[in-house]
Amino acid sequence: MIKTKYNQCEYDTCVYFKQSDDPTYLLLYVDDMLIAARDKTHVQKLKTQLKKKFDMKDLEEAKKIICMEITRDRGSSRLWLSQENYVLKVLERFNMAEAR
Repeated sequence: MIKTKYNQCEYDTCVYFKQSDDPTYLLLYVDDMLIAARDKTHVQKLKTQLKKKFDMKDLEEAKKIICMEITRDRGSSRLWLSQENYVLKVLERFNMAEAR
């Protein structure tokens, strides 16, 4: 990613970004990847670059990454992340689903 002029985030080594008027972000975690940008052409350009170097599947719009569910409201330009289902699974695993 460094060769393609992306910078690695100093706070999280799994996050890369390309600074511009419309920044593009690439988040990597083991075999999961999320690309975020306001302009879809930036996303497509990065996907094309990555496909030349790596064998990868394009799952289109992300609905989930690293046990976080992603919900969008494009009309109001809002995005929510939720770990509710993950928390419920953990509570069940430790027999605490009914705890208050």
